[in-house]
Amino acid sequence: MTAPPSSSLMFAEAASASDVAALQIALNGDVVSRAAQRLRDLDPPFALTIARGSSDHAATFAKLLLETRLGIPVVSQAPSVATLYRATSPRVKGALALAISQSGGSPDLVETARAAREAGATLVVMVNDTTSPLAEEADILIPLHAGPERSVAATKSFIASLVAVMHLVAEWSADKALLAALDVIGPALASAWRQDWSAALEPIDGARSLLVLGRGITWPIAGEAALKFKETAQLHAEAFSSAEVAHGPMALVGPRDPILAFAPGDAAAAGFAERLATFAERGAMVIAAGRGAAVAPASLRLPVADPVHPVVDAIGMAESFYRMAEALAAKRGLDPDAPPFLSKVTRTL
Repeated sequence: MTAPPSSSLMFAEAASASDVAALQIALNGDVVSRAAQRLRDLDPPFALTIARGSSDHAATFAKLLLETRLGIPVVSQAPSVATLYRATSPRVKGALALAISQSGGSPDLVETARAAREAGATLVVMVNDTTSPLAEEADILIPLHAGPERSVAATKSFIASLVAVMHLVAEWSADKALLAALDVIGPALASAWRQDWSAALEPIDGARSLLVLGRGITWPIAGEAALKFKETAQLHAEAFSSAEVAHGPMALVGPRDPILAFAPGDAAAAGFAERLATFAERGAMVIAAGRGAAVAPASLRLPVADPVHPVVDAIGMAESFYRMAEALAAKRGLDPDAPPFLSKVTRTL
């Protein structure tokens, strides 16, 4: 970015994500290897995810990798099924339950995870606080190693969650390309942090609302970006897969309305470019992160780090976005570390 480094906690914590990722890979080798072998032996017929907020976007990331790399169907478990309706199904016996959390302290997540485990699911917990109540419920515990996160807006713990998901799927599937990409994820994320997205600040700052688009592996990145726009910049943003946005939402977009797009670097790229072209033809201000034909229709192309692997590249886009989001909050005179009405541990009845 052209602006000087910020003093916010969000800036510092997001900037440290590359070091967190490298440390996590170094420390979790044996843990993840054992977890992968146990899950191969389990051979679950399906998986369910348990998460909220940023962690729920990480759970969507897990869904995409588990379904495309291992052929395991994944559903999101609404915590209210266990906490309000007391209806956790015994049919989850033999399934994988994946719970993701930074704090591990949200009572509804803990109760939902416990109910799934007691019903016979194997509970894998990815959590930053390994002394938390959620960690205590785990059959398999995978630490995120993100260290204390003081800013309310989760950044490095979200990146750490994506890396942990990638690590587990790479080991479980024995995917050589994914495993090789893990070796360079620290430098890749450091490069992503250095990308200059400041050109997007002006058009986004002037917006009343915007759409955030992704497809496939970048769809959860779009979801996280929309959440952070709301949290840190008090800007209404909604995330959609480019495959779904034509079913109604695109009718809201007019000339010069901004759209932030995270272009995938895999088989989804061609269809993504076609959707961006449709918006561009209508006069929308298409701001796209990515490379090549996938972002050709964009009005403004945001730079990305050199390609490593589509999965790593998607994680890198989240890292680049965080720097821009923090700068947008500052431009709007807001404190990204203390969003109004929000707290680090959410208690939902």
